[in-house]
Amino acid sequence: MKILITGHKGFIGQNMMSYLESKHEVAGYNFNPEQLPLVKDYDWVIHLGAISSTTETDVDKVILHNYEFTKWLYNQCNAYKVNMQYASSASVYGDTRHFTESGPSDPKSPYAWSKYLFDRWIGGMNPQIIVQGFRYFNVYGPNENHKGNQASPIHKFTEQAKTGKIKLFENSENYSRDFICVSDICEVHEKMVSINEKGVYNIGTGNAISFQQVADLIANKYSADIEYIPMPDNLKGQYQEYTCANLDSLSTLVKHKFKSVEEYVNGC
Repeated sequence: MKILITGHKGFIGQNMMSYLESKHEVAGYNFNPEQLPLVKDYDWVIHLGAISSTTETDVDKVILHNYEFTKWLYNQCNAYKVNMQYASSASVYGDTRHFTESGPSDPKSPYAWSKYLFDRWIGGMNPQIIVQGFRYFNVYGPNENHKGNQASPIHKFTEQAKTGKIKLFENSENYSRDFICVSDICEVHEKMVSINEKGVYNIGTGNAISFQQVADLIANKYSADIEYIPMPDNLKGQYQEYTCANLDSLSTLVKHKFKSVEEYVNGC
């Protein structure tokens, strides 16, 4: 199978390339307005490229990359009968305790809005191809070194623990996330390639774990201390208190055992 992966130099893209290239004929593309991708020679496009920073404030930049380019890419795929998977995000849900694909959305950031807008736009189309969107929950795993402040807490805490001290926001026991390993993301994408179904699907583990619990796991492994620090003003009100994927839609199509944070941290 011939697959084009956009954003192949990013965190998830690097992992996707490594996972698929031993099984399929895979090529990568990074966004360049002067050199747009030719999709007609592929069976599938896996669209991962995006401005992924949830704190990016340049709305025009985010909309161009995450919404307008994704629409253009879909139109190319539809014209050439090339199936398409694309990365959406659980950030579209906003502050809620109910994470079902058919439920309400309340995006809080330009990034979340860009993902929501495309989900809504594609939902009003009648594609002649298979289009599958995946609302990633909180992804972590190898190749996060270049992400800086956008790296997962699991990566940040691990790097800090190696120096002997983890820095944790105060009240972190009140913030929980559905952390999903990037290897699971890659495996689910591949499984869904063989499924002749269109739609938008959550990808998480279906279990939430608090930042405090994550820090405790990593501190215990590395015999590190935990230092509690105030949350910066620019993050207050921007943080979802809780995320946890409802997997009813996905689980009707594929069976998959998701790795827990504890299993990942302990190398299981």
